[in-house]
Amino acid sequence: MTKSVLIERISEKVEGLTRKQTEVIVETIFSSIKDALAKGDKVEIRGFGNFRLRSRKARKARNPKTGDAVEVAPKKVPYFKVGKELREMATKNI
Repeated sequence: MTKSVLIERISEKVEGLTRKQTEVIVETIFSSIKDALAKGDKVEIRGFGNFRLRSRKARKARNPKTGDAVEVAPKKVPYFKVGKELREMATKNI
């Protein structure tokens, strides 16, 4: 599902909201999640899951083209942990 499909489905389900209003709401939600992660906060949506940052340590890697060893700096990466309800629903349909 793409963001535009999500916006379309929400605007169909919720009467009284135009597609443009729905787009503003969805954009606000996504930007709020991004802003919270940028500050290092955890975002928890009950029944859906948690967004948080995980720290990765510095490590040695290999350049696949040349085979030379390369130092990779430590960094933080976004991580999503699926909530219990979503996990159960997804595994039930398999």
